Amino acid sequence: MDMNTFFKNAIDGLKEAGNYRVFCDLERKSGAFPRALRHRADGSTQDVTVWCSNDYLGMGQHPVVTAAMKEAIDRCGAGAGGTRNISGTNHYHVELERELADLHGKESALIFTSGYVSNWAALGTLASKIPSIIVYSDALNHASMIEGIRHARCEKRIFKHNSPEDLRRQMAADDPSRPKLVAFESVYSMDGDIAPIAEFCDVADEFGAMTYLDEVHAVGLYGSRGGGVAEREGVMDRLTVIEGTLGKAYGVMGGYIAASSLLCDFVRSFASGFIFTTALPPSLAAGAAASIRHLKASELERAKQRRNVEKLRARLDAHGIPHLPNPSHIVPVMVKNAAKCKFLSDLLLDNYGIYVQPINYPTVPVGTERLRFTPTPLHTDADIDHLVGALNDLWSRCALAREVA
Repeated sequence: MDMNTFFKNAIDGLKEAGNYRVFCDLERKSGAFPRALRHRADGSTQDVTVWCSNDYLGMGQHPVVTAAMKEAIDRCGAGAGGTRNISGTNHYHVELERELADLHGKESALIFTSGYVSNWAALGTLASKIPSIIVYSDALNHASMIEGIRHARCEKRIFKHNSPEDLRRQMAADDPSRPKLVAFESVYSMDGDIAPIAEFCDVADEFGAMTYLDEVHAVGLYGSRGGGVAEREGVMDRLTVIEGTLGKAYGVMGGYIAASSLLCDFVRSFASGFIFTTALPPSLAAGAAASIRHLKASELERAKQRRNVEKLRARLDAHGIPHLPNPSHIVPVMVKNAAKCKFLSDLLLDNYGIYVQPINYPTVPVGTERLRFTPTPLHTDADIDHLVGALNDLWSRCALAREVA
């Protein structure tokens, strides 16, 4: 087989379907979020406003965070110097894990190099090491959760999205003596819907199952201290494991789990994705801890973000631009055509200085293509007006359907 031909044909197929991913070369402007400088292939540049960042609260450029990172670099240098086991555990890592355990009301926490790795390593380890375990996974769980469960090669069940009824039906059909784990997310990032956490915990309790909650799109954003949807709903104590990220609302990088001391020690001791990788740089751990501490005490960023989400949705409604209703901070504007979704994204960037990435298959099902907007506390009213005005113009140009109030 000519491998170059194989690679080219596969990539050409993505391009023809409108699913080929193009990276936007951005230079974030410190202190000016959500502004960035776009570097074009021809060497020219363009000022843009970013509308699809997962830096949901702008904490990646908050002075409290950047100052902590600079201080850590001055004190410890750049890298961690090794794996956590071999000279790589810095005091900043220990402090960060304490902050995370406190955030979620758990005995302990364990940090990883990313949210993807924390899901893959934690789920993969628990599900492979606990004998005869059955894992029940929500149908729309993130790829990292799916990979962790798949890696474990355990017996698994896929239950209907956000359906405690289907979960109960499947659990009732299985051997009651076998260990069980229910894995689901709080906020689902593409549709922005939120899981019925308490109801899932009820079912898990009924069958003696452990619970594993992914809060990556919720930590920092929900709850009185940013502990996520589970904190907001007062159910953190009912969850066996809470998993989160440091790379979204906290604005830095890394992932983690929070759980009992024994469970965290078990994962620490057996997870290859933790044992055999270089530890996070101390500066990242310091910045993440500073961000968590700030958002535990400050409601300002969350309140401003919620107001901007409400403003954007109201302005879209006024122009009949369809977006999925949901109770979260994510605003998916529905295009429902891959080619048009990419076309809209390109025009918004080139002609209006608005950067939003098209979300096409396989991230979402065919026919549900969308532009996913994430308003932050630092978007201005003028930014919102400019965005909605541009969408209104392009909606007519592309002959896309509008919603009638």
